[in-house]
Amino acid sequence: MSLYEELGGEAAVNAAVDIFYRRVLSDAYVIRFFEGVDMEKQAAKQKAFLTMVFGGPNSYTGLDMREGHKHMVEKMGLNDSHFEHILAHLRSTLAELGVPAEKIQEVINIADSVRADVLDR
Repeated sequence: MSLYEELGGEAAVNAAVDIFYRRVLSDAYVIRFFEGVDMEKQAAKQKAFLTMVFGGPNSYTGLDMREGHKHMVEKMGLNDSHFEHILAHLRSTLAELGVPAEKIQEVINIADSVRADVLDR
């Protein structure tokens, strides 16, 4: 069974992304990275991306992580501390949804595996 199925499939990913972005958009430390972003489109891209990386159906058509975040690194100073804030929101979101600790860690490991690309290193 894929992680996508273990987490609860489409309904679980949708709920997690919605809660996650509510948390992120209330965080003064990272909100500036989302100013001017169409959050409905952003959430849809995030749902498709997570579905793909968790082993569900692949309908992701967005940029790769490096290209998608490069402007934030170069023009806005996106760095490890911002990335850690995002991981904390992801962890809290999954805990709120009752995801078991070992599955939360599996998701965090997947998210952390793209850190170098997100931070353009």
